[in-house]
Amino acid sequence: MMNKKNNIVIINPLKDIDKLKALASEQRIMLLDILRKQTLNINELAETLSLPQSNVATNIGILEKAGLVSSEKINAKKGNQKRCATSFSEILIEFPEEKTDKKETIEVEMPIGIFTNCSANPPCGLCSTENIIGYLDTPESFLEPDRIKAGLLWMGSGFVEYKFPNNSKYESRQIRKIEVSLELSSETPGTNKNWLSDITMWINNVELGSWTSPGDFGDRRGALTPPWWKLEGSQYGLLKHWIVTAEGSFVDGVQISDITLKELSIADHHSIKVQIGVKEDAKHLGGMNIFGRGFGNYDQGIVLRLYF
Repeated sequence: MMNKKNNIVIINPLKDIDKLKALASEQRIMLLDILRKQTLNINELAETLSLPQSNVATNIGILEKAGLVSSEKINAKKGNQKRCATSFSEILIEFPEEKTDKKETIEVEMPIGIFTNCSANPPCGLCSTENIIGYLDTPESFLEPDRIKAGLLWMGSGFVEYKFPNNSKYESRQIRKIEVSLELSSETPGTNKNWLSDITMWINNVELGSWTSPGDFGDRRGALTPPWWKLEGSQYGLLKHWIVTAEGSFVDGVQISDITLKELSIADHHSIKVQIGVKEDAKHLGGMNIFGRGFGNYDQGIVLRLYF
């Protein structure tokens, strides 16, 4: 079963073997890449890829059977023609979480504009889904009351800090994992998909480590980015997951440091302080975009999850 949300198809690898097999072909991946941008018939696809029509028809049949492509027959000058399309812009492969009768997580989502401390260096700014907040490249704009409406914020270096309620203090169970997820990219005037930036996270003033963003993405409009936002501006980011366990700290499963849950002293605080930023002495000083609700590809703010 495929679940579609914000033009994203989520594939369960334990059940959707036919979809995984359909993706295991360079030609079929090329077909999907073309069809996610425009609707074409078999002849047009064959001409675009310089492939035999029979080859394209076979591969389209495989993608149709897997539910990754849909088609319809329409009248043409010479009989009928089959026009093909997809209804998504991204495919995610995700293993399902194991379900239990007892809720094993507590989740809090923080809008990206409700930061409790910040230091922003130009190029910097904030905007809501309707307009720019304050003035561009003016750090003082991060103090505007309307910052609570922010759906996108950016800076060349600096940080934003958020305080989450420490709901674990009302649980008798022990935390086994803490996770922070948010949509991020680098930041440069205009955009540049090859613009590296080391983005760092701290929890309770303890530095977890950095993730190197590959670029500032503007090749296409973000799935949620409003029409008024200029196409030359940052459009979307990558959804990243910082995780801390008893074994260390990780970003999307890749270990970035030996910092463990114990060192965060979660039980000693009534709040959990999360800071995200780009250090001025970073190896790749490439800025940071944070995408919140109404911008980018993922309709969320900064999500903190506690696992018990």
